[in-house]
Amino acid sequence: MIKKRIILFIIFCSVSYIKTQTFSIARIHYNGGGDWYSDPSSIPNLLNYLDLNTPISVYPNEVKMKLTDDKISQYPYLYLTGHGNISLTEDEIIVLRSILSSGGFLHADDNYGMDKSFRREIKRVFPNKDLVPLPNDHLIFNSYYRFENGLPKIHEHDNKPPQALALFEGERMILLYTYESDLGDGWEDSSVHNDPQPLRESALKMGVNIIYFSLIQ
Repeated sequence: MIKKRIILFIIFCSVSYIKTQTFSIARIHYNGGGDWYSDPSSIPNLLNYLDLNTPISVYPNEVKMKLTDDKISQYPYLYLTGHGNISLTEDEIIVLRSILSSGGFLHADDNYGMDKSFRREIKRVFPNKDLVPLPNDHLIFNSYYRFENGLPKIHEHDNKPPQALALFEGERMILLYTYESDLGDGWEDSSVHNDPQPLRESALKMGVNIIYFSLIQ
């Protein structure tokens, strides 16, 4: 009960701030051959769901940017996904490290096939940090909607359980890696994957939780 009251208090104190901000998502355009542009309807659908169901003021259009673009620092919430290889230049590594160490947040969502290259590249960004599995009672699973069992399983890949892995700067989460879940597929138009509505709803709600947590932590 005490923990629940703390969560509600944090959310209540954050609402007035959130209402004055316009939230947007910048999808990272990376090199290496991976399809960084996959699930094209996912981010617009998530932003629409966020706008309809939370007090967050939303910029409805997805922004696509390379890490070396001049305006990338204006987007503290970054999103990265794909199926294939990810390759970052030395300049991109420096920029990403700077953004995340200075208040930014990255959600990396494995669309199946990017795991090996993502772990390799993020280790180049933060050589002294390790991805930490999040327990099911972490605040990110209760920041707006309640997920008693942690990260939901949206699509089956290798018959593995979904994992939420994070990097921290002190106590602040700077990166969330959702592995073996495939939230982006659940955010896509219903005609793309023909997922049951409860499954799509679960993916969208988890997306809201991730965004909300990044703003209130």
